[in-house]
Amino acid sequence: MFTGIVEELGEVVGRDDLGDSARFTIRGPVVTADAGHGDSIAVNGVCLTVVEVLPGAQFTADVMGETLNRSSLGRLAAGSAVNLERAAALNSRLGGHIVQGHVDGTGQILTRTPAEHWEVVRIGLPPDLARYVVEKGSITVDGISLTVSGLGSKPQDWFEVSLIPTTRELTTLGHAPTGTSVNLEVDVIAKYVERLLA
Repeated sequence: MFTGIVEELGEVVGRDDLGDSARFTIRGPVVTADAGHGDSIAVNGVCLTVVEVLPGAQFTADVMGETLNRSSLGRLAAGSAVNLERAAALNSRLGGHIVQGHVDGTGQILTRTPAEHWEVVRIGLPPDLARYVVEKGSITVDGISLTVSGLGSKPQDWFEVSLIPTTRELTTLGHAPTGTSVNLEVDVIAKYVERLLA
């Protein structure tokens, strides 16, 4: 489990395609400081398992085809910046919201509207996820816990989030241009409620 509070911007330093999967090598001094084989690290919101910790503050992780197809990790290459977060410890504060690292789908950045000290980002929402997103609710975008500040459905389903300067400076979302594909994880509580009511 994660909280959606990104600990650092890491970098993909290598990618080995293995047919129906891939092995990524990622640099992240903060997340590798106490990492070991089998630990969980969220990479752009996707929970990955550490295979090996390497010198130079690097770790490797295997990504299966299902994850490559369902998330934006399939588009990563050497040099790509990634949001990194270690799994939450039981004695830590829950600074964001409950994030599983199980991506529900991808959206696309539609517009960016800057203000003096913050920025509104509008993201296209797949129709099958729209019912789980509510204004002032939580959503995870590329591993970042954000509050939904606006919703709409024309000409397609979309939601908006407002980025503070820290988020703009310290995450990939702060610099991603329009058209960029982003990983989305909706609030798991909404999915459980829907299932129970059905």
